[in-house]
Amino acid sequence: MQNWKGRLRASGIHLGLSLGIAALAAVVVFGLWYPYPYREISGGRSLFMLVVSVDVVMGPLITLVIFNRAKPRRELMVDFSVVALLQLAALSYGMWTVFVARPVHVVFEYSRMSVVHAIDVDATLLAKAPAALQRLPMTGPTLIALRPFKSAAESFDATMAAMGGSPLSARSDLWQPYADSVPDILKESKPASELVVRFAAQAEKAAHINQAVKNSGRTLDQLRYLPLVSRESAWTILLDAKTAEPVGYIPLDPF
Repeated sequence: MQNWKGRLRASGIHLGLSLGIAALAAVVVFGLWYPYPYREISGGRSLFMLVVSVDVVMGPLITLVIFNRAKPRRELMVDFSVVALLQLAALSYGMWTVFVARPVHVVFEYSRMSVVHAIDVDATLLAKAPAALQRLPMTGPTLIALRPFKSAAESFDATMAAMGGSPLSARSDLWQPYADSVPDILKESKPASELVVRFAAQAEKAAHINQAVKNSGRTLDQLRYLPLVSRESAWTILLDAKTAEPVGYIPLDPF
């Protein structure tokens, strides 16, 4: 019984340390790589929880099994060092997985906004992007747009590549600054008042819309919207009706 008390205490201490490290990792993941709403849209929350849950559980459980006060101090230190290295390796691999899957750009894709993730970008095409866009950001996604096609052949090739699994929004050879597409964005977007009318009979969705409009600091007639598409789901992005600046996000599929 005394031995089990010691094991539980050691495992509890290890669990507390693991949770502390997980909290620090969460600050990096959700503060830098997956700011709101991309922790939801891009699956950052579920991916991080899967990675961290395994790591947080693994270390304390191993400690519970191997801890024994009868062991020499040197042997215990070796055991704990091995466990710590295994746990650190698992966490590092998990964090790397979360990092390479991070959202890097929100792209105006002719009729909608699409979230592009680092893993989607073809490195061989990245050199063909404008110089300012050839480095993928590490502090949350930035706004960019797709330029118009130069020819019917280019449009056909891009469409066929998209059908083959290469997202059009991830084609870095088509990227251009967001500001260059503002007139097209405002033209393709729709008045936010349409959302209010369409979902007026659905209380929960109507509440989300009204709250997002309120949080934007603008009146309804000062807002437009576009679908915001990612790997996990489709949301709605609210845009300033004059500048096309994103000013709100709604967990609502507008299609």
